[in-house]
Amino acid sequence: MFPRPAPRRRLAGAAVALGLIGSLSTSAWAGSRHPAPAHGHTRVTRVPSAAGTGTPLSGYSIQSTAKVSDSASDVSSPGYPAAGWYQAGPRSTVLAALLAEGVYADPFYSTNQQKIPKADFQVPWWYRSDFRVDDTSERTYLDFSGVISAADVYVNGHRVAEAADVSGAYTRHELDVTALVRAGTNTVAFRIRPNVPNKNLTMGWIDWLQPPPDENMGIVRDVLVRRGGPVALRDAHVTTRLDVPSLATADLTVKAQARNDSDAAVTAEVSGSIGATSFSRTVPLAAHETKTVTFTPADFPGLHLTKPRVWWPAGMGGQPLYDLDLTATVSGTRSDTAHETFGIRDVRAPLNSDGARQYRINGRKLLIKGGGWSPDEFLRWDRTYVADRLKYALDLGLNAIRLEGHIEPDEFFDLADRYGVLTLPGWECCDKWEGQVNGSGESGDPWTAADYPVAKASMAAEAARLRDHPSVISFLIGSDFAPDRTIEKNYLDALKAADWPTPVVSAASAKSSPQLGSSGMKMTGPYDWIPPNYWYAKREGGATGFNSETSAGPDIPTLDTLRRMMTPAELDTLWKNPGMKQYHRSPSSVFGTLKIYDAALAGRYGSPKGLTDYVRKAQLAQYENVRAQYEAYGRNATDSSKPSTGVIYWMFNSGWTSLHWQLMDRYLDQGGAYFGAKKANEPLHIQYSYDNRSVVVVDNRHAPAAGLTARATLFNPDGTQKYDKTVTGVTVKGDGAHADALTLPASVSGLSTTYLVRLTLTDSSGKEVSRNVYWLSAKADTLDWANTDWYYTPTTSYADLKGLASMAQAPVSATASTESANGTSTTTVTVRNTGKGKTPSLLTDVHLVDAKGKPVLPVRWSDNQVSLWPGESMTLTATYRTADLHGSVPRVRVSGWNTAERTVPAG
Repeated sequence: MFPRPAPRRRLAGAAVALGLIGSLSTSAWAGSRHPAPAHGHTRVTRVPSAAGTGTPLSGYSIQSTAKVSDSASDVSSPGYPAAGWYQAGPRSTVLAALLAEGVYADPFYSTNQQKIPKADFQVPWWYRSDFRVDDTSERTYLDFSGVISAADVYVNGHRVAEAADVSGAYTRHELDVTALVRAGTNTVAFRIRPNVPNKNLTMGWIDWLQPPPDENMGIVRDVLVRRGGPVALRDAHVTTRLDVPSLATADLTVKAQARNDSDAAVTAEVSGSIGATSFSRTVPLAAHETKTVTFTPADFPGLHLTKPRVWWPAGMGGQPLYDLDLTATVSGTRSDTAHETFGIRDVRAPLNSDGARQYRINGRKLLIKGGGWSPDEFLRWDRTYVADRLKYALDLGLNAIRLEGHIEPDEFFDLADRYGVLTLPGWECCDKWEGQVNGSGESGDPWTAADYPVAKASMAAEAARLRDHPSVISFLIGSDFAPDRTIEKNYLDALKAADWPTPVVSAASAKSSPQLGSSGMKMTGPYDWIPPNYWYAKREGGATGFNSETSAGPDIPTLDTLRRMMTPAELDTLWKNPGMKQYHRSPSSVFGTLKIYDAALAGRYGSPKGLTDYVRKAQLAQYENVRAQYEAYGRNATDSSKPSTGVIYWMFNSGWTSLHWQLMDRYLDQGGAYFGAKKANEPLHIQYSYDNRSVVVVDNRHAPAAGLTARATLFNPDGTQKYDKTVTGVTVKGDGAHADALTLPASVSGLSTTYLVRLTLTDSSGKEVSRNVYWLSAKADTLDWANTDWYYTPTTSYADLKGLASMAQAPVSATASTESANGTSTTTVTVRNTGKGKTPSLLTDVHLVDAKGKPVLPVRWSDNQVSLWPGESMTLTATYRTADLHGSVPRVRVSGWNTAERTVPAG
């Protein structure tokens, strides 16, 4: 993840063949759509006989080898009783299965996870599953990846692969088990070895969260039972070449491997289609011969497209997708099929004149604005939960997600394709993956000779799996460190063999590798609290170049969520004792407490008077800091000198109940960090610059804007107006350009030390299109740049925002109504500052709740945490699934910095 001086964060037998394409799928949530059978009884997967089918095993019975004395042959034979074994879903770590069975208390609450004995997971575990075939006339294969960390594999009492060969979370394996499969019930069993991220090329958690006691050992992708005839189709994919910048034509090339698995020569007919375009070839194959079958526009003119449907990131255009279907027949009988979905787009990422990586999509530059992705801590896959988070990314105006390791299953990238969210997958840092190149003090064992082929096979499998997804715009083959010459060559050879179509980046840090050269990225932090003005300096983590992971560290959740994740005693320490180690922050000694954050909160806003006061100050602080981060990068994106080209908020979300690195919490509740990001990334946006006091309009749309009116008004905390200026005729180009509308004066007569700035932007018709309110200080935060560490820059004196405490209470009324249709509800809320004086209601938060006051989540607001002056009103909408009300009548809870909490009906 990031550099630091101290730790942070060949298959055996003739029946075995190695493949290169995989599908990372993680375990199902407890109570998910995969119901478990009765305890100790293995579910049986019915496998169709038709050639060209691939059926995932529906689940497993699992047990520790410490409790199984029977032989591997017995365990892996049909009819074995598996009495007392636990049930697991089709993609499940050991601990995920035990949690689903109710063996342990909620590990997301308090320190419950500490009570789970690690010793139980330091021995291998058995995974066994039965499948049924009605006949054996077709060939049968086991096709799988996602084994953490390694496994011996058995079918019907026979070992078909050894752990030395089935090693690594990302390697893909195909076992031809035709000779062992019989009509009726068959059994496959995996003896899974424990995972040690510093010793195995799998997955680890570094310092993101308290690592799971089982270290995610298990099988976290589908195991497919594939049926086929003599000729198998593998490695099907489409390479696209789009004419840029015209986008008028595109050439498609289709490739696949045709493999004769029989003992006799055959002639296969390989035919395919993309939309209305069809193509076919006759392919003679000797016994056990494999040939690459290629279809090009030169031979099949229909693969030269005019007016192709081009895929764009969200906000830049549509997300059309194409389907490839292939069939292999032998003597007129279907032998195998293949299907791929792909998009047509062009991705380039050259280095600019400053050496920063600048992405271009279909010929257009774009500022990468994203967040670092975390899966569920126990690698449980829930499509709806993932879709909700990706929709949140769009709601926040983000365009990218970075996956440092933990590369999600195919469904994740299918959703990203559909929603237009760009993805930046890559290998993780600070464990075995970078053990050969780690710097001093980093964890991760040096590589042995056995690690190199596993790493290369991992790269080949992920390249083949991800290459057709238009959302995937790069692969980062290093994180904190770039690979050495040998590792890099292995990765690049695998990528080239897979026809990898997008830029390959040497590292997420400012490192270089021998062939690729400079990464064009920086990993300068910060990872802990810094003030908002930090982001405007074009140095360290400030808004210049491509910052691959950065934020001001802690992101304290809402009070609703805090009460779900911590005991009353723990909540007391949260606000009373800044030096106390916080279990829900990080296992790292650097990030174990909230000391830096709490000192800034008290120094700028005043010491907290209680838990509620601490949380409301945290939301204010997180709103201003996250907003400033994205606004600074947005403002500088089109600068002629040292422009910003990308920023990844560290992190987008957390895999558990966390106190840091998250724009939304584990339960998808939204606080200051969320709405600060949403405000900063508006399509057309007015903002304040902390470095030079300029008021700037940023146009994130493609089209330019003209005839705009910008207004800036300054107030004391009591609402007394001290400055007001309006500028008309503001024009701004599109594609992220900005225009300076005005500059606020360095001093204003009568303005208090703490003051408010209200910015508004109206279009030519007078409609307000952007509104932004800041709380600032005449005394600026002072940064100690000379003592910058790898994780933050110290602040020697704080801005004085304590004047906000003097703001009078501002009464806010609310009326709400709800409409529902087709499973979706929309609640419309009008909030109004009904005060008779001058005091605004600062950061007025509206929460949708049920009859018991519990937040209804997820929810997407048109706007939220708004500030209203007396007499002003604003109408907000909340969209959500009706089912998430659980039969309750919706209600709206309104609160704010200086607004008393009240709840009104919204039915």
